[in-house]
Amino acid sequence: MHRSSEKLHEDALAIWRAGVDAVDARRLVANAIQLSDGQLTVGDVTVRLSDVGRIVVVGAGKAGAGMATGLEDALGSDLLVEKKVTGWLNVPENCVKRMSHIHLHAARPAGLNEPMPEGITGTQEILKLVRSLDKRDVCICLISGGGSALMPAPVSGVTLDDKQKVTQLLSERGANIQQLNLVRRALSRIKGGGLLRACTAGRLITLILSDVLGDPLEVIASGPTILHHDSPRAAGNVFRELGISDDEVPASIFAFLNNLSSSERERVPVSTIQDHIILGNLAVAVDAAGVEAERRGYSHAMTVARQSEGEADQVGSHLAEMARRMQNTSGPDCLISGGEPVVSLVDITSRGKGGRNQQLVLAALKNFEEYASQQKIDIAQSLEGIFLMSGGTDGEDGPTDAAGAWVDATVARVSEKLGLGIDGFLHRNDAYHFFQATKSLLITGPTHTNVCDLRVVVTDRIERG
Repeated sequence: MHRSSEKLHEDALAIWRAGVDAVDARRLVANAIQLSDGQLTVGDVTVRLSDVGRIVVVGAGKAGAGMATGLEDALGSDLLVEKKVTGWLNVPENCVKRMSHIHLHAARPAGLNEPMPEGITGTQEILKLVRSLDKRDVCICLISGGGSALMPAPVSGVTLDDKQKVTQLLSERGANIQQLNLVRRALSRIKGGGLLRACTAGRLITLILSDVLGDPLEVIASGPTILHHDSPRAAGNVFRELGISDDEVPASIFAFLNNLSSSERERVPVSTIQDHIILGNLAVAVDAAGVEAERRGYSHAMTVARQSEGEADQVGSHLAEMARRMQNTSGPDCLISGGEPVVSLVDITSRGKGGRNQQLVLAALKNFEEYASQQKIDIAQSLEGIFLMSGGTDGEDGPTDAAGAWVDATVARVSEKLGLGIDGFLHRNDAYHFFQATKSLLITGPTHTNVCDLRVVVTDRIERG
């Protein structure tokens, strides 16, 4: 079956959107909660409502607004009043809306995934709220990706500015999420189980939308409800692994990590009953995208990374090679993959604008350019019958308003016509401005979910002249 370039474009976007829709935070939370015969069931946890005093909701993450809305939907107006439901969630500024019982707090601006003073203010309110509970109360914690930056609480002696510098430094050196969160936990009063230690409720139920490959609970949003005693030495080792010298690290952080032994970290006895329920992850999104691909007549292959994939440039180049292979051999004609690569950033003085998905897609385009040169054809010819896209399921990709980008033969022709040199944009991490010029940015706005990145490649097998 021949598919036009327009059809490939339409199909790929629909397949990607089906994946994102499958991890819609509002629906996932609402579906996880049941009320029946005087009992509240959350996932596989059931509590008798007559034994419950108050229900308090806290948390943080890019999916926070969707999760909170789903919770209010499921509890219903009568129970919200009866159990005096109240709550506080730290979310990005563009996710804030008025709700009946749960307060959504703007903890950072949109597109700036860094801890901010507003986040500290909100985190203080969260800690105050969980410390106000008694043994008859139930605390429901809603956690999703982005929670680490949205819920900052620096340890004594370390300033927010110091934490921001460290986060930026680690990101620039290509730190993966495990490395980032190891350092974040060591420098925080709420991460690594800090929220759990502060909570005085009889029961703490954590609902999680995972944005970390493999779903390690202690890594998602730096595990605020997972007891974790990180060795400061292990956090310090991250800097050495990434080639960061001592004089690049703020003095307060260097002193904290070098002078504090793990035995000196606060170890408050915890008597709260704890439950952790993962509602959705990248595998759910990839599976749903596969269902949509099959519905649209594609023979699809699916992969979900279980650990960090390495550099976005390499992942993008590999996807380009897979696209050509699919187009020229029998078997699948659609590839759906999920993961989370990293980007090594150039010095800020020469750095442009972009995110890992945009960098990945531009690297794929570079691979097509190199292939076209070898075959002595135009780059647009090398992309005929191929559409490749990558997007963050949260609708954010780096400090931009785009979720990602796409390439096809049309994009290649436009880039050539405009004289856009792929190498220059790629090397200075400026993919956003490249795809802005070719009008191939994927812009969705907040999706109210977050399960890493989703990529779709679709092909039309055609005879080349």
